[in-house]
Amino acid sequence: MSEAQKTARAQDTGPSTVTGVDRFFRITERGSTFGREIRGGFATFFTMAYILVLNPLILGSAKDKSGEQLDPVQLTTATALVAAVMTIVMGVGGNLPLALAAGLGLNAIVAFQLAPLMSWDDAMGLIVLEGLLICVLVVTGLREAVMHAIPQQLKQAISVGIGLFIALIGFVDAGFVTRIPDAANTTVPVQLGSTGTLAGWPMLVFCAGVLLTIALLARKVRGAILISIVTTTVVALVVNALADVKTWGLTSPEWPGQVVDAPDFGLLGQFSLFGAFGQVGVVTVVLLVFTLILSDFFDTMGTVVGVSAEAGLLDEDGKVPGLGRVLLIDGAAAVAGGAASASSATSYIESAAGVGEGARTGFANLVTGSLFGLALFLTPLLTIVPLQAAAPALVAVGFLMMTQVRHIDWERYEIAIPAFLTIAVMPFTYSITNGIGAGFLAYVLVKTVLGRAKEVHWLLWGTSALFLVYFAIDPIEQLLGV
Repeated sequence: MSEAQKTARAQDTGPSTVTGVDRFFRITERGSTFGREIRGGFATFFTMAYILVLNPLILGSAKDKSGEQLDPVQLTTATALVAAVMTIVMGVGGNLPLALAAGLGLNAIVAFQLAPLMSWDDAMGLIVLEGLLICVLVVTGLREAVMHAIPQQLKQAISVGIGLFIALIGFVDAGFVTRIPDAANTTVPVQLGSTGTLAGWPMLVFCAGVLLTIALLARKVRGAILISIVTTTVVALVVNALADVKTWGLTSPEWPGQVVDAPDFGLLGQFSLFGAFGQVGVVTVVLLVFTLILSDFFDTMGTVVGVSAEAGLLDEDGKVPGLGRVLLIDGAAAVAGGAASASSATSYIESAAGVGEGARTGFANLVTGSLFGLALFLTPLLTIVPLQAAAPALVAVGFLMMTQVRHIDWERYEIAIPAFLTIAVMPFTYSITNGIGAGFLAYVLVKTVLGRAKEVHWLLWGTSALFLVYFAIDPIEQLLGV
């Protein structure tokens, strides 16, 4: 836990009456308060509310094998419903401040890799199948065993890598960092702003939000992240009303003409569990499901460890409390996401924003889940927060998670090299899974060349072998002719 958080915890702790709710969620026991949990729940929601716009945009823009497209309004309803239900279930069943929603990256696989090969019903059936298989891995204890087999300092490296990754997400979402098209023949792959300079009112709003967040954190103000999000949104609303802004990106800070909108549940239950086998064959289905499972498996692992570590909830052995329940709920979320046609739902690293705001228990999830529930009816109102107002929170959380780098022994190469690759590959490839895979493979390799292969847990050997397949999936598919 960062020094800033320890200070905040000390300031927040005060006399309180222990209620049944408090005992159930262990709020006082974990050094938290209802106020901090509520603030954390709001902060998490606002930093991940973009999924209500982005998931329908990604899935709705793709066509299946027959040229059919999913309805954006129905996709918005399905996305909000799954996020609301599964976030609350995680809060009550897992007691971690870990929100869930349709996974970015996973929805892209569904839209651009699965759908063109089959119908939407078949594609969503594969997501349900993937979720069921993950639940089997949890029930057998394999998924939890893999997490326990990871060395403690490598877990800390995962948290640090996620910190850099989530900060990069913030910079990219705000447009502070952009990708340079290859056709430009430039010498670097990314740049400052869209033209190499910072321009436009939205960028000014983002920079002001970052400075405000930094100032509030430095002053150890309670509710710093949430205050920043709300204040920057108000500033964005004013700027948008007075200035000529061409675009804010996915969401614009405009007061909607219609605040309430009725949900459309038409996509619920529209999936075919085994239809894909008849469309693309058994071998292709196995490879597709393997890719989905590996991405979901290790994205969740990194997120759960990273968020729990930042919240100070890991025990002396680096284990997450109630890990089995947490992983089972996450697997069930994948099933729910496929069954609702919202794509696979998974744990969100943006939950770290709530942790940075003080959340330590699943009570924060009740707040976040309830807000997603409201979003079923108030989507026009709740999506006025532009990315430029939410992204500063991600940058601040990146800093908080980065502080764990001090626990890594950089003098021991057998841990330092894997830790470095884990930390570097996550933001540089925009993937938690890739970073974990690079770290695992490096750890096994270094231990082996140092003549200490016996120190590597057998589960890490097996997992590393799977990552070899994961990274080499393209040539393997070519060899198999699929």
